[in-house]
Amino acid sequence: IYKVADLEVVALRGLELSVKPGEIIAIVGASGSGKSTLLNILAGYDTPSAGTVRVGEYDLLNMTAKEVVDYRRSEVGFIWQETSRNLFPYLTALENVELPMVLTGVPPKARRERAEQLLALVGLSKRMGHGQSELSGGEQQRVSIAVALANEPPLLLADEPTGELDDETSAAVLDLLNTVNRELRTTIIVVTHDPAIASSVGRAIAIRDGKTSTEMLRRVSFERRIGGQTEDVEEFLLVDSSGSVQIPRSVLDRLVIGRRVRVGVEHGKVTLEPGGE
Repeated sequence: IYKVADLEVVALRGLELSVKPGEIIAIVGASGSGKSTLLNILAGYDTPSAGTVRVGEYDLLNMTAKEVVDYRRSEVGFIWQETSRNLFPYLTALENVELPMVLTGVPPKARRERAEQLLALVGLSKRMGHGQSELSGGEQQRVSIAVALANEPPLLLADEPTGELDDETSAAVLDLLNTVNRELRTTIIVVTHDPAIASSVGRAIAIRDGKTSTEMLRRVSFERRIGGQTEDVEEFLLVDSSGSVQIPRSVLDRLVIGRRVRVGVEHGKVTLEPGGE
């Protein structure tokens, strides 16, 4: 709940989400749906007003200031949409990747070796000595991914990672995230409003009005590109612990359902009937 003067804005309202270790998922929603707030909470930047949030062994509602710092440094990597926010312009690509390890006390030789390995993983072995101004937008985002992985976090969060990139570069960055997920078994959560990204991961969860509303499951190969064919897609409405379901507006309009609805069970199926205004 954000408080602005005498107003309260509820960004998330009883949202429920479970992510398995090693999974890659997309959180999809329109502007103002709460998806960025969710990502900031998972990153340790915001503290929820209430509820329970756990990442691994960490209880994000009950951490000291020192624990929050340790969590951000070692447990979670973050990729901003604006590539300029991920890198220091006066450092080379290699130095940018080394910096998080400097903060955690990794010895110089070890951090140099890991930085070189990560830049090789993201396909920038020949660009290690280049600064931000010498790298394209796609290359900057690749370095950003390497920076986020520097301290081997089990969780990687990406906030609209392709928002400033063209379609071809976006596809390459998405493929790279899938490669990271496959080879390092890093859990990855991508927040986006782009349905093309949502169609390129195994599970996509839509947020509407601060709650999870639908979930799409699909079988996806790691080589799938943005805009590629999607097959074996199943979409489900989500039921929270209180039994609430967000029924799509198109369904309500089709049934001419207003504020009241009759719920019944017939032949093993739930039925909805208009109950008047």
